[in-house]
Amino acid sequence: MGCVLVTRPRHQAGSFVEQLKKYNLDSVVFPTIEIRAVPGWKIPDISAYAGAFFTSSNSVRYFLERLKKEAPDELEQLRKIKVFAVGKTTAKDLGEYGITTEPLPKVADAVNLMKEIGPGVIQGKSFLFLRGSLSLGIIPAAITELGGSCDSITVYENLPPDLEATEQIKTMIHNGRISCLSFTSPSTAQNYFKAVGSTTVPSGVLVAAIGKTTADALKKLGVQVDIVPEYYDGPHFARAIAEALNAT
Repeated sequence: MGCVLVTRPRHQAGSFVEQLKKYNLDSVVFPTIEIRAVPGWKIPDISAYAGAFFTSSNSVRYFLERLKKEAPDELEQLRKIKVFAVGKTTAKDLGEYGITTEPLPKVADAVNLMKEIGPGVIQGKSFLFLRGSLSLGIIPAAITELGGSCDSITVYENLPPDLEATEQIKTMIHNGRISCLSFTSPSTAQNYFKAVGSTTVPSGVLVAAIGKTTADALKKLGVQVDIVPEYYDGPHFARAIAEALNAT
């Protein structure tokens, strides 16, 4: 039986841990990012935008919780414009606020989302992008390239793991207790390797990325990626990891 290191924030790790259990895989939760709301941002006039982009459940949570509490009129405006989501989970979370999203790309990442949006949707229009502190800025750059404009609001920040937990994980990996390192965003990967102080992955330990954007971030760090699922969501990610570990 293999053991997977889960680097998601603790409050988001539970469902993925359950998916891994279905394949008789153990897991260790080591949040390489902890999420905290960013205070002080100004609630925008949403009627000024043709659409809004959300790339994670965190952006939904920290933006819409405040709108619901402090500016319900702006929440109502958000329901009237085009709203784009990266991934089924983000779209589902938006739906809980009564927000209908545009069709999702087959491959759930920012690059493929922007590829499937026609230039006519973007050109000459203004958009709102809700982001975390470690956002790669792919969506705003694509909007600009397509002739639109984009305002970004950082609604949450990513904090690194604590030193004691990091040392425990390093010991587990050194002792051969971890079979696979799993990463669900560029920031989980970047923070992990910064925390452990090395991009060297021990022989026999597989590296799994939930999608192309995360895989590309790992490759930029010089880390070989062994596993990328066909579809970029938790269930397919768990299955791909299980199949790879069974094949080793």
